[in-house]
Amino acid sequence: MLRSLYNALWYPAIPLALLAAGGRDPLIRRQRLGYLQLPSDGTLTETRVWLHAASVGEIEAVRPMALGLMREMPHLDLVVTTMTASGRDAARRRIPRARACAMAPLDCPSVVRRFVRAMRPKLVMIAETELWPNYFFVSHAAGAKIAILNGRISVRSLERYQWAHELFAQALGLADLVLAQSEDDARRYVWLGAARERVMTTGNLKYDLDAAGAGLPLRPELEAFAAGKPILIAGSTSRGEEQLALYAYRELLPSFPDLALVVAPRHPGRVGEVERTLRAAGLPYLKASTIRAAEGAPMLGVMLLDTMGELRPLYRRAAVAFVGGSIAPGRGGQNLAEPAAASVPVLFGPFHESQEPLASALLAEGGGRQVHDATELARVCAELLGDESARAAAGRSARVSLERLAGNLQPGLLRLKALAADLEAR
Repeated sequence: MLRSLYNALWYPAIPLALLAAGGRDPLIRRQRLGYLQLPSDGTLTETRVWLHAASVGEIEAVRPMALGLMREMPHLDLVVTTMTASGRDAARRRIPRARACAMAPLDCPSVVRRFVRAMRPKLVMIAETELWPNYFFVSHAAGAKIAILNGRISVRSLERYQWAHELFAQALGLADLVLAQSEDDARRYVWLGAARERVMTTGNLKYDLDAAGAGLPLRPELEAFAAGKPILIAGSTSRGEEQLALYAYRELLPSFPDLALVVAPRHPGRVGEVERTLRAAGLPYLKASTIRAAEGAPMLGVMLLDTMGELRPLYRRAAVAFVGGSIAPGRGGQNLAEPAAASVPVLFGPFHESQEPLASALLAEGGGRQVHDATELARVCAELLGDESARAAAGRSARVSLERLAGNLQPGLLRLKALAADLEAR
């Protein structure tokens, strides 16, 4: 009954969903309607795997598993879908062997069926919290195996799922494998409907140290900007958090005149808004996307990081990092693992529930500090910047906290490979 109601509601909602997801881009609209363009050169094999993730962060989290599976089974063909264009672009960069990267189909039965008919997946891998019921129903009906990678369900999400427990129980009952981040997540998946014997705890793959940016190169222009100065990075910021970082930066400058600030908004679509905030603050700034053209200009102290894929390696040059999406309720905090992997003290706001248990580990070990407003952000930064030994110790503690929580890739990869091998044997 609930499943029928859910599906019936999709049809009048499709025009609004397309407008919200695709805007005026005809390619995005077609992809959201399930029209998938695959290579037509005859090179596609029958071992096709569909990997779906929400956006950039989720792509980074499941990338090690995807690359590991392709390394173990080089003949399979991977198709990646995401909910955002930035996620799609990240998949193209970070999983270059994928045969196609596209926008995800809307969770309407006819749309998902169109996509599945075009792709014919043998294995469907769903990242983290992307529990779209028809992805499960239609894929299972088409004979595909279904796995959830880096699965997590927060207490808040579980409360939301309760209103449609029957619907999600039917969907999760079709999952052949659930790789959960923690024992708490595993219990919540079972409560929601997943079969206990198909659920295993692997740790958070987003905390995989090999995927945390340690070996990524930093282009010379950014190296030049970072050279010889302490840097405060305000990373993955949401609306209002740039103002906090700017206030703290101004408060810190009299005591730390060489301090630089890097502001990296979470969503590329907010770059214009952040530029207006910088101009209103009266602070001259560089843009990472045009820094090459500005090489002859005086080196300024503020940079707007408006490029993709450069925040993680830039964390290696940071003295202190503030990670956004955490000052106001509703977002749950952004990725704390990247600065922690770089041995940088990590500051974040009180609303970090999506980042448990790393947030708790950072607080307990002294590698992270919680701040509530701009004044507290400035004060904590001043404490760390004014005591190099304390700052370095906090950075080491951040790295240790991450190492203790790092995901165990190999057991989950073995289970996933067995699932894919079983399909090939049919």
